[in-house]
Amino acid sequence: MTVPSHEVVELAAAHGVATEFLDWQGRHTAVPASTVIAVLAALGADATTPEAALESLAELRLTPWRRMLAPTLVARAGSASSFWVHVPHGDPVEVWVELEDGGRRDDLVQLDRWVQPQEVDGRLVGEATFELPADLSLGWHRLCARSGTATATATATATATLVVTPGSLELPEAMGAAPAWGFMTQIYQVLSRGSWGVGDLADLADLASWSGRELGAGFLLVNPLHAASPSAPMEPSPYLPTTRRFANPLYLRVEQVPEIATLTSEEHAEVGRLHADLASRASRASRASRAATGTGIDRDAAWAAKRAALELIAAHPLEAGRAAALAAYRAREGAALVDFATWCALVDERGLPWQDWPAELHDPGSEAVRVERERLADRVELHTRLQWWLDEQLAAAQHAGRAAGMPVGVVHDLAVGVDPHGFDAWALSPVLLTGLAVGAPPDAYNQQGQGWSQPPWNPQELAERGYAPYRDMLRAVLRHAGGVRVDHVLGLFRLWLVPEGARPTEGTYLRYDHEALVGILALEAQRAGAIVIGEDLGTVEPWVRDFLHDRGIAGTSILWFERDWSGRPLPAEQWRQLCLATVTTHDLPPTAGYLQGEHLRIRAELGLFTRPVDEERASDVADQEAWLTVLRERGLLADGAGVRATVEALHRYLAATPARLLGVALPDGVGDVRAQNQPGTSNEYPNWRVPLTDANGRPVLLEDLVDSERMRALAGTVSNRVSPDATREPGGAAGAGRVG
Repeated sequence: MTVPSHEVVELAAAHGVATEFLDWQGRHTAVPASTVIAVLAALGADATTPEAALESLAELRLTPWRRMLAPTLVARAGSASSFWVHVPHGDPVEVWVELEDGGRRDDLVQLDRWVQPQEVDGRLVGEATFELPADLSLGWHRLCARSGTATATATATATATLVVTPGSLELPEAMGAAPAWGFMTQIYQVLSRGSWGVGDLADLADLASWSGRELGAGFLLVNPLHAASPSAPMEPSPYLPTTRRFANPLYLRVEQVPEIATLTSEEHAEVGRLHADLASRASRASRASRAATGTGIDRDAAWAAKRAALELIAAHPLEAGRAAALAAYRAREGAALVDFATWCALVDERGLPWQDWPAELHDPGSEAVRVERERLADRVELHTRLQWWLDEQLAAAQHAGRAAGMPVGVVHDLAVGVDPHGFDAWALSPVLLTGLAVGAPPDAYNQQGQGWSQPPWNPQELAERGYAPYRDMLRAVLRHAGGVRVDHVLGLFRLWLVPEGARPTEGTYLRYDHEALVGILALEAQRAGAIVIGEDLGTVEPWVRDFLHDRGIAGTSILWFERDWSGRPLPAEQWRQLCLATVTTHDLPPTAGYLQGEHLRIRAELGLFTRPVDEERASDVADQEAWLTVLRERGLLADGAGVRATVEALHRYLAATPARLLGVALPDGVGDVRAQNQPGTSNEYPNWRVPLTDANGRPVLLEDLVDSERMRALAGTVSNRVSPDATREPGGAAGAGRVG
């Protein structure tokens, strides 16, 4: 392996590109020169030769001196912060803040700080340093500067985005002092008798209402509901959306769209036929068989039937009040909604990838796209209405949870990135890096590393745009949410990037401005009254968790991975307080499956191990036995207990921790064993297509959960609002297979 030259290393450091790192086992690892050069090229820096690297570094260092203000300044409320202003050496300068609410602050103090002037493009540029007032209000403001001498014919002016963020995000008052618990689920796999082949927003509302009222749940954490492609085949992974700004109409409940009341009797009959035909096709195959083969969730069939029904509804004109509501929604969402609806209409006609469309259609602001928008007006209107209806049903689901007594309600999931052929890659192309894909280095999940194909944010362009694309995405996810789980929250600090054509092991880290990204996340969450949960698993620098804690971002603690410095199970009393504590995660099998080695079976069959299977199995048996020993020592698990009793005992251990949030995987309440996802795979395993089933592979409907004694018993392990009798149900004989 060729390592980068000294000049390239220096340039990489200036751009935040790692040339070395510690892997998941603590080993020092050098990054290939080819990887570093490719990442720098994506950032616009030429490092193909040492001379080019030196020239790129010189240009980088001059960049801030060529502008009066930095494009964006992010500050913390309650803390004074300073910023620089560049003007011709010796010229006076005036600075002020135009506040979000229309006010103005002129009390910015210039600091007595000497900085050596720099010669830039043939002129001498000086630097003045000013301090922002510590009592600036939270929000999105504008920093302004003006410079010029009294005899000058013109003055120079500049503006910058100023974001004042909370020092720490506080938990909502409604949570009180007691821990809150809630179910975690992939909502598409939770079907009811009224579903159209996939769990939908009506099912989400019903699940939230039932678990809140009957079981005392405080929240319901669901998979990302971001939009997928509007045409088949629909990407099964909710973590590879076409955009994170809009939602997937697959989750609409057709019968709850208000305009269905305008249909004629014949059209009502057609909607009924579409639903019945979809159900009939599903029943022709054995549900147990579909569960075994992983083909139970057929998004394409469900969406084809739903879309046909929704097109019938969208063809009817709106009543005056509803038209006004749609107009208000359009005004709120602005140009982004128009662009998204246009992109969907173009996909309907031209398919994907959009990179194969004529070049004049690659720019959403082009005249060619405007002409197509007018020609496809009916389809653009359809996709606009779909998003409007989604907005209403998302609001209804959150209302259902809060009305049921949940202090938090629905917690949405924010995917780490987007499909390279999707809407965001089309509309936000300047803000995304090309030629690189987000992934993960080798770790315990996947020892061969992972490539997720998602284009990463361009940190320079994000700052140039005042972080507006990031802010707007957060606002969309938080609009009807009591919280948000940020998948791979470590990506707000650094991302593992893999150059196009390289293996996942041949990537490197790119650092981001975590002060800005985490601060803006906290600001938007505080304004929404929401909690934030960061999925801080994987290879984590120790200081990162401290930083997130200080900013009020809850971490994620999964029982199987919580260990002390000696490798022993971490005592319950030593767990973090500000975290979501769970037994399992969607990247592992449900707990019953994990206890029986389902994760080992999958990885062995797919060849994902880098050491012999027997070694992996022995290690896993030892790890599980260590935890089961702890449960027995604490009196939580009897000798010889079965799978069900063990699952409940593990959750009782969670309840003994100080964690403020306790998560219960919904499949654990029905004895499901199949993993929903195997990291590092796509079609090798039926990721994100596995329906909810019981221990014997029989489908479980939402109506079955309501009457499930087993589900109530599991909830009783983490909630004191469930009848104690439910927790005394003997579960030792349920299930079968290896335990420890």
